Amino acid sequence: MSEALVASQAAGTDVTVPAASGARQFWRRLRAQRAALVAAAVVALLVLVALAAPLLTAIEGQDPFTYHPSLIDSARGGVPTGSFGGISGDHWLGIEPQTGRDLFARLVYGARVSLGVALGATVVQVLIGVVVGVAAALGNRWIDQLLSRCTEIIIAMPLMIMSLALLAIVPSSFPRPLLVALIIGLIAWGTVAKIVRAQTLTLKQLDYVSAARLSGWGTWRIARRELLPGLAAPVITYAALLVPTNISVEAALSFLGVGVKPPTPSWGQMLTAADVWYQAAPQYLLLPAGALFVTVLALTVLGDGIRTALDPRAASRLRIGTGRKREAKADAGTKGASGKDAGTKGDADTKSATTKSATTKSASSKEATS
Repeated sequence: MSEALVASQAAGTDVTVPAASGARQFWRRLRAQRAALVAAAVVALLVLVALAAPLLTAIEGQDPFTYHPSLIDSARGGVPTGSFGGISGDHWLGIEPQTGRDLFARLVYGARVSLGVALGATVVQVLIGVVVGVAAALGNRWIDQLLSRCTEIIIAMPLMIMSLALLAIVPSSFPRPLLVALIIGLIAWGTVAKIVRAQTLTLKQLDYVSAARLSGWGTWRIARRELLPGLAAPVITYAALLVPTNISVEAALSFLGVGVKPPTPSWGQMLTAADVWYQAAPQYLLLPAGALFVTVLALTVLGDGIRTALDPRAASRLRIGTGRKREAKADAGTKGASGKDAGTKGDADTKSATTKSATTKSASSKEATS
């Protein structure tokens, strides 16, 4: 990456200001997108709630595993007693039907499981995809063909069916959230590998990579020092869009009964038990469904904002809150001011030239007269 040049000449001449760094440009473009900023704030709040789940439940005085049989009406099939599903000062969002477990505690602990599984699966996908994609692009023809065919096989595999099969045969003693994250990551890395391979093949043709190769650098040193920085933008962009997808996959697997097992709280697992209680206790269904909707929407908007900020040539797919009108007005104002200054300077130069011409003519007339 070439650095900005600072042109400082003799005194009285203009000095060229260095261009802003890539990170500054990224943050400036991201700040111009109000929807992305709101989404980032929502995601930060969700992560904070997930990390502070033990503290929040301690403040409430509940935990996600304790049963409260005295708070449910057995004669009505286990419906929570009291109004609004058992909401009270001790149970901020009410209790679960049949079990009486606290809904708030299970919801915040479920955020830890859902976000943790999604982030863990994304890390596995990115690591495997980057290694396979770079190796395929830098290897010889046989290595490239082998890794490319393996990548296409992985992409062709149906994610849900393979996950269902693998989760069904693994012993139940294995930690379920970790197992779900590993299976999603090990099955769904193919697209990352294809993106990384295509980008690496493009970067190989650039001059600075050719210069490093002529300097005697080894293949993996070139990959580490020259190619990986260039791969950061597309990989970060795609990883940001993978997280909401993985959250949805984890929720679907838990809803089908092969993901996170009770009593471990998970939003998808809560939806599995809530599908028969939406009339008697609607908040039991609406709370995890609403949390999933808000999380996936915020992560999707944030991912689109990151993609647009890293690649300004790509228009936002959302068309909302991107600040494009403000940027256009600012650019138009800057251009108008520059044009106005240029016009003022041109008028001044014209007047000066006219004055000089008149002075010259007057002097010539005087000499002719004398």
